Amino acid sequence: MTSPQQNPGTGQGQRRNRILHLLEERGVLNIAHRGARSLAPENTLAAAAKAFALGAHLWELDVAMTQDHVPIVVHDDDLARTSNAPSLFPERDPWPVEAFRLSEIRRLDFGRWFVDTDPFHTIEAGEVAPAELAAYQGLPAPTLEEALTFSRLLGWPVNVEIKDQEGRPDHGRIVEAVLDLIEHLDMMDLVLVSSFNHDYLRQARRLEPDLCLGVLVERFEADALDLIRDLEAQTFHPPLKYSTPEQVEALGRQGVPVFVWTVNREPDMRRFLKAGARGLITDFPQRLRTVLSQPQDA
Repeated sequence: MTSPQQNPGTGQGQRRNRILHLLEERGVLNIAHRGARSLAPENTLAAAAKAFALGAHLWELDVAMTQDHVPIVVHDDDLARTSNAPSLFPERDPWPVEAFRLSEIRRLDFGRWFVDTDPFHTIEAGEVAPAELAAYQGLPAPTLEEALTFSRLLGWPVNVEIKDQEGRPDHGRIVEAVLDLIEHLDMMDLVLVSSFNHDYLRQARRLEPDLCLGVLVERFEADALDLIRDLEAQTFHPPLKYSTPEQVEALGRQGVPVFVWTVNREPDMRRFLKAGARGLITDFPQRLRTVLSQPQDA
């Protein structure tokens, strides 16, 4: 069994997983949640590029499936919040991702909503340049292949979160589709796969023994270590809202790297870094970069 202390991708002929290598090298990882989504439209290549420019150690993205079985990078179950699907396809309410073919999703604008709503008030604060705002309008949602290719060209790790497709047509297909792309692009050493659907993680481990896995949870379970061992995972991803520094510290003593999500406020960053969190998943990688550059007992 692959324990949290063992590293996938270290067998004969396998490259070391870059994320695990970075953990040893850096100690703590700055993980850009859906890219630098406080400064650019989430889950777009623009948000990923912004996170890379800010020095994030890796970015996190979400993957679902289109009606024609293409893995697409989008977070919500529907397209209403982050695209103009309601205005372009008013008759398709409630605009579920799986009801749209890739060719239809290609027609949508996944950037204008960010410009219009300023979800993190960074535009109002002058943190986003006018030229960037103009470039964001009309942005597409990338396919997973495009997002992975972007990371591969940069040699930059990526956390692929597989969205739970239970009750949807591609529930039984999505894990294999994601792994096929990772293998096709020769990116086993650059990818961490996570999911709230732990059966997906079990399937992924059966299909690819060398894959690095992260266990996403809604709450910090008392049996977290048993769960991690059962899933043969390498990292554990609990939410800030339902986690305590003491829980993170206790699991860290067992040798498990804990990546806490979604940590946006500096006081929370400092609390969980002091507790031994090995990664913080944040909408503000620019803020975390500053915190990490300072003494943690300050």
